[in-house]
Amino acid sequence: MLVFSWSLVVLLLVSSSWAEADVAVTEEDRSSELSVGELLERANRHRTPDFDEPPLIGGDIAIKPEGDRNADPCTARGCKWLKNTDGKVYIPYYIANHYSTRERDIIVRGLQSFSSVSCIRFRPYQNGDREWLSIESRNGCYSYVGRQGGGQTVSLSRQGCLYHGTVQHELLHALGFNHEQTRSDRDNHIKVHWNNIIDGMDYNFYKIDTLNQGTAYDYNSVMQYERYAFSKNNLPTMEPIPNSNVSFGKATQMSKNDIDRLNRLYQC
Repeated sequence: MLVFSWSLVVLLLVSSSWAEADVAVTEEDRSSELSVGELLERANRHRTPDFDEPPLIGGDIAIKPEGDRNADPCTARGCKWLKNTDGKVYIPYYIANHYSTRERDIIVRGLQSFSSVSCIRFRPYQNGDREWLSIESRNGCYSYVGRQGGGQTVSLSRQGCLYHGTVQHELLHALGFNHEQTRSDRDNHIKVHWNNIIDGMDYNFYKIDTLNQGTAYDYNSVMQYERYAFSKNNLPTMEPIPNSNVSFGKATQMSKNDIDRLNRLYQC
């Protein structure tokens, strides 16, 4: 009887572990079906920042408290990382040690994805580096736009931010890019339904003088949020024009246009 009881306990524990694993896999599978914009909005929806964290605009763009919410730092003062004499742009990074091996691998894969399509080379931080990306699990997913000087935080929270596309999205912010729906030519491609936006969130849709680099508006950009972003009533906040049925905001990784404008900005 004792043997039977212990066998039953072991069976129940194993079954419970399998059930938990199934739930985890199911949750991950569901997340992998979401676009980058959906993942970011979900991760930041109930964000409660610590006292030392920056305010955010656009859902995930960090700004300094005294910063102008409507100005693009890349056109206002310049924000590009410096190019080396060999034509490459080496950007030091430091990954905080609170990530698991698997989580770190996701981040590193995102960093390395730039080297095969551009002259951007992310490399580990070294003593003496004066500016670098400090990748940390803070509250939510966010990044400053462009090079800030010194160590600048890229937050990739362990709760909801560790996906290949979200890593690329935040790194593109750090490289100098804003969201597609805030492009200066947005109104030619996207109609914003202001009445459907969460109260106080309308600034997420303000146009700014962005660095379009002569590229076309891209509905498939990893920087384009989806149709219901920041909706207060489950009605669309954005729709494409002139064809409202065009799919947009579904990207799970950088598009060809994202890569083209990156290479144009850094003259790769």
